Amino acid sequence: MDVRRAQEIASSPVMANVTYNGQRIYIEHVDQQKGVATIHPLDNPSQKQSVPVASLEEHS
Repeated sequence: MDVRRAQEIASSPVMANVTYNGQRIYIEHVDQQKGVATIHPLDNPSQKQSVPVASLEEHS
């Protein structure tokens, strides 16, 4: 995924189907300069982590 699309998803009120390492996640924040996103698994909001935006996959 590219940084621009990750930012669009993070800003959207509509929940997108995005995964990180096969796990469905929620994008909390995107740092466009660093190319990283703060995410958490949908089933565990307390498990926040920063990951490269390129490692996120959007599914339709």
